[in-house]
Amino acid sequence: MKFMPNIIAGWFAPKEAEAAGALPVRLGGRGSFSASTTPAQVKGFDQPLVWVTVALLLWGLVMVYSASIAMPDNPKFTFYTHTHFVTRHAMSMMVAFVAALIAFQVPVQTWERLAPWLFVASLVLLILVLGVGRGVNGAKRWISLGVMNFQPSELAKFAVLLYASDYMVRKMEVKEHFFRAVAPMAVAVAVIGLLLLAEPDMGAFMVIAVIAMGILFLGGVNARMFFLIAAVIVVAFGLMIAFSEWRRERIFAYLDPWNDKYSMGKGYQLSHSLIAIGRGEIFGVGLGGSVEKLHWLPEAHTDFLLAVIGEEFGLVGVVAVIGMFLWMTRRIMHIGRQAIALDRVFAGLVAQGVGVWMGFQAFINMGVNLGALPTKGLTLPLMSYGGSAILINLVAIAVVLRVDYENRQLMHGGRV
Repeated sequence: MKFMPNIIAGWFAPKEAEAAGALPVRLGGRGSFSASTTPAQVKGFDQPLVWVTVALLLWGLVMVYSASIAMPDNPKFTFYTHTHFVTRHAMSMMVAFVAALIAFQVPVQTWERLAPWLFVASLVLLILVLGVGRGVNGAKRWISLGVMNFQPSELAKFAVLLYASDYMVRKMEVKEHFFRAVAPMAVAVAVIGLLLLAEPDMGAFMVIAVIAMGILFLGGVNARMFFLIAAVIVVAFGLMIAFSEWRRERIFAYLDPWNDKYSMGKGYQLSHSLIAIGRGEIFGVGLGGSVEKLHWLPEAHTDFLLAVIGEEFGLVGVVAVIGMFLWMTRRIMHIGRQAIALDRVFAGLVAQGVGVWMGFQAFINMGVNLGALPTKGLTLPLMSYGGSAILINLVAIAVVLRVDYENRQLMHGGRV
């Protein structure tokens, strides 16, 4: 806590000029690029990343209120006030902010030691949720904590991220050998996957599988092995869809949501999402003016928040959201690459893993809302309603900021 005053002061410090020194950083295992080495004031952490995160959180808060304000008119939510969801979302954001501040105080070295224990804890919670979990729409994904419902699959994403990064550091010497390097990690992800599919939560499993694959690839696993793993995962997901009637129906509904067979069933959400985005045109109908959120578009405040943004802010709003997530992902990946250049492999893989996580989940959610991908129950990171997701997302961003903070300390002659 002793450096918190310096950090807070750093938020408002003037931006330093770019330095002209050169620090070699690996690109694709062969090339290099130049990074600053000229001494400058340590600002604490990446301020632009903080402000973009804050912007997404605040915009998400406004849109959750807009998308949920009419929900008490539905008999299912009769006893809720019009501010119920936005109030709970704001409370979740405050809890998440405190958790992020605490997470920022934890050195990356400590996260490395905690990685196996967090992985075990996530397994225990995924087993526990199958027994005492709260069921919603036929899925048992939440453990009720009174003030909020906790979703173990969100913790599992963060735990797998840390565990896979720690695993690659430990297996660095044998990363060219498939069974010695990749197979044990594949078994760990498969166990997580089986527990998630039992809920069921195929969307979370997809994100976890991509996080693990991304870290293996970034960690230097042989490209041929990487593509073999990718092929196996694609075949596995294909078989899951082929042998699950309701998943097949969802794919068919995605291919033709306007078909009479699907328009009032599996294709209902997608068709109304497309209607909402179509109504928005270029500049939208204005904040609060959405019609689709008035009991036409299900889950408007969670999975389909982007559709409401598209209707109220139009193409301009959707492009702005896409641009912010694209910038954030690129910035996080840069922080990770910088850590690896400083010979901090675990820290670098963790940061890049967070970039893969945020970028991929945002890509899937946007693709679903825009009709480019089949409907999947994944929220838009940092913006959609959901206490567990906001909590874990902010903790993950805080860990990236900690990586950046330690990078800056090392580059300016300090110690971590």
